[in-house]
Amino acid sequence: MQFDSKTISVAAAALAAVLGSPFAAGAEPAPAPPFTPEKCYGVAAAGQNDCQTSTHSCAGEAKQARERESWIYVPAGTCTKIDGGSLKRG
Repeated sequence: MQFDSKTISVAAAALAAVLGSPFAAGAEPAPAPPFTPEKCYGVAAAGQNDCQTSTHSCAGEAKQARERESWIYVPAGTCTKIDGGSLKRG
């Protein structure tokens, strides 16, 4: 099965929404997910990042989508398959 970058981007955004939504009210790091994760920079939706950057203190505080320093947990091996995804802080 083959996925295009738009499909993967939509899936990553949906994953970010599911993982990030319970944490938007509190300033805490996201807990480790139930899969083997990797941090994926540059793909988080606005307000759906999993933890801090140089511009904000914690989960759910990204002001705009795809901030280069904001990251989300994704299953290991998928970040570089997402359009704009990077394993390194931007």
